[in-house]
Amino acid sequence: MTITAAMVKDLREKTGAGFMDSKKALEECDGDIEKAMEFLRQKGIASAEKKQNRIAAEGLVATYIENGVGSIVEVNCETDFVAKNEDFKKFVNCLAKHIAETKPADLDALNSSVCPECGLKIEDAVKDKIATIGEKISIRRFEVLEGNLATYVHNGKIGVLINASAQDETLLKDVALHIASSAPEFVSRNQIPQSVIDEETRIEMGKEDLAKKPENIRAKIVEGRVNKLMAQKCLLEQPFVKNPDETVEQHLNGKLQILSFVRWTLGEGLEKRQDNFAEEVMNQMVK
Repeated sequence: MTITAAMVKDLREKTGAGFMDSKKALEECDGDIEKAMEFLRQKGIASAEKKQNRIAAEGLVATYIENGVGSIVEVNCETDFVAKNEDFKKFVNCLAKHIAETKPADLDALNSSVCPECGLKIEDAVKDKIATIGEKISIRRFEVLEGNLATYVHNGKIGVLINASAQDETLLKDVALHIASSAPEFVSRNQIPQSVIDEETRIEMGKEDLAKKPENIRAKIVEGRVNKLMAQKCLLEQPFVKNPDETVEQHLNGKLQILSFVRWTLGEGLEKRQDNFAEEVMNQMVK
C-alpha cells in the first residue's frame, strides 16, 4: 500500500511520533492508523530507556487550584510539536491536579504514587506516554502552596502561583499576571539574602567607569546603583505592569499581602535542542 504524506501527518498529529517512525509504522501496518498507533506504542515501550538520554527542554508548565491547595508542575518533552499534542497536554494537566490532591513530598514520592486516570504508578504512566508519543518525557519539578491562591499561565511557557493573606480574585489575578510579565525574584526587600547584595556591590565596585573616582564618592554611587537593582528584583517595588505610574505595593493599597510566589519559565537552565524541525523533515524526505 502507498503511504502518503497526509497519512503520515495524521499519525504524527495523533501520536506526536517522529516523521520516519510514523512512516515506518504505517508501512509495517499496511496503512492502518489504529494498528500503526499500537505499533508505535510497542516500539516506544521498547525504546523508552534510550529516549531518557535525549534532550528534553520543551513541554508545558501547568497549575491547578482547588480548596485552598495549589500546584505548579513542569513536564518536559523534546519538541514544541509534542508540547501541543492534546494527549500530552491532558497528561500534564491531570498531573497538576494529582499533585494538588496528594501533595507528594518530592519527585520520588510523586513517581511512586498512582495515577488516578490510568491506575499506573506515575513513573510507569510517563513511560506509557513515551511509548505513545515517541519522545523523551520527564517531570522536571513541582511545588505545592496552600492558602489564598491565584495563578496565571502564559501559553504553557510561563507559570505563576501566588499565596496571599486574603482572597481577592481580581487583584490577585492582576498580580499573578504582573509576576509573569516582570519576573521579580522576591516579594520584598527583607527577603533578599545579604549575599546577593554583597555580590552586586562587588560587581559594581569593580566597574571601570568608577575606577578613577574617590573612594567615598564611588561607595555612594555603588550604594545607589545596588539599591536600584534590588528594587527591580522585588515584587512590591516594581512598577505595576497595568499602570507603571504606581508600584505593585501601591496597587495593592493595603488590601492584602503577598506571602509568597512561584514563577517558572519553561526549560530555564536546561540545555536546548539545536536541530530544526523543518530541516529534519526535509532531510528525511530526501532520504
